[in-house]
Amino acid sequence: MSETITDGAERRTISLSLNGSPTQVEVYPWITALDLLREQLDLVGTKKGCDHGQCGACTVLVDGQRVNACLTLAVMLDGRELTTIEGLAAGDELHPMQRAFVKHDAFQCGYCTPGQICSAVGLANEGRVGDAADIRERMSGNLCRCGAYSNILAAIEEALPETEQAVRP
Repeated sequence: MSETITDGAERRTISLSLNGSPTQVEVYPWITALDLLREQLDLVGTKKGCDHGQCGACTVLVDGQRVNACLTLAVMLDGRELTTIEGLAAGDELHPMQRAFVKHDAFQCGYCTPGQICSAVGLANEGRVGDAADIRERMSGNLCRCGAYSNILAAIEEALPETEQAVRP
């Protein structure tokens, strides 16, 4: 960041649960959640794609709901629970959605994969999924330039029941 931009600006301390761990961090009021994750916290699984909320590469979960980190100011995370792709697995045990993506080869270059997986977990949290067409519609905010959509759909369809069950035991 340029010294002229930050010179005299007041940083704010925010407290949040980051991937299950209490975290406090100082941020400038204009810093996005995406830049906080990647530049300050070294959590680079969340990708910067379009930086305009149109591609979904930066999708994370805030209080279990999917959001575009590029459109969310870091100060809005104060008191919230933020889960990134790095926080989905339990140690070496992959999240059911992550396992399904691997099983179905639901990625090619892998750039969009973290956002796709977080969005699919958020979709499960919403509990309103119907058929394959419904999944396609609800995942339409996450783009894949490689065109792995059929594999992504197969992975989501397979992991959805187990993921929904984990949300609502």
